[in-house]
Amino acid sequence: MKLSRRTNLFLCAALLVWFLADAGHVRQTASDALKLCAVSVIPALFPFLVVTGLLMSSGFGAWASPILAPLMSLYRLPGSAGSAVLLGLLGGYPVGARTAADLYRLGLLTRNETERLLTFCNNANPAFLYSVLGVGVFGSTRAGLALLLIHVLSAFLTGLCFRGRDAPRTAPPDIPALSDTPPGFFPAFVDATGNAASAMLRVCGFVVFFYVLAHPLRAAPPCVGLLELFSLTPLLTPDARGFVLASLCAGWGGVSALAQTAAVLEHTGLSVRPCLYGKAVQAALSGLLAAAFCAA
Repeated sequence: MKLSRRTNLFLCAALLVWFLADAGHVRQTASDALKLCAVSVIPALFPFLVVTGLLMSSGFGAWASPILAPLMSLYRLPGSAGSAVLLGLLGGYPVGARTAADLYRLGLLTRNETERLLTFCNNANPAFLYSVLGVGVFGSTRAGLALLLIHVLSAFLTGLCFRGRDAPRTAPPDIPALSDTPPGFFPAFVDATGNAASAMLRVCGFVVFFYVLAHPLRAAPPCVGLLELFSLTPLLTPDARGFVLASLCAGWGGVSALAQTAAVLEHTGLSVRPCLYGKAVQAALSGLLAAAFCAA
């Protein structure tokens, strides 16, 4: 949904007035967010972005295709799509979307296949679910494992909701022909590191901005979780209600994660809308599964 120019100008002006009127608190909150990026976000994401980029340029998608083909056939997707699902589950937001976009750029997926893949391949970091939420907030490895399993199950169920119909496979029209020989390790490593650094800068920019936006909403944790996942962590209560909220918001990922996804899809021609729909469905499924777990 696009906002009108007048609405955009009004929102920007309102934010500017707020930032100027409360400059001290805004500066302190942004400083806290930068520390969060340095301590948690960059260590958790940057290595994964480098390795996933290197794997894709080295032909991991083509190699994984026959291995993951049986699973991906349930979603009417080629086996190479499984690499985005696998790396997305291991790397956290926005690694899955980044990998799906790389598969599309490499011509391994059509536009329709990639956008259906985006509905369920982009997921929260398992270390965040298990360690930060499970152990750190709820003081329980069992809670962490439950959050992780619920998140994975809800992702796969979401994919089934969007698997669509079989369609003829045609190569994306704007994808250049690929060489049969992958690039050498060091050129691929240099490109992957540079691309990851650029993506990391955008990701941290989104985290800082949405962390500042979410700060006034700290009295309403669900609203914070809708905006930014990391900001929600210190607001969760270690009880059933907090568990369900944590699971639901992890499935959603936050507006910040969607903005990060939009950033990695830039210049690909792919729409972020399928990811938005997928995260909404996954959030609902995650909340229901978490409630059932607490009731059991």
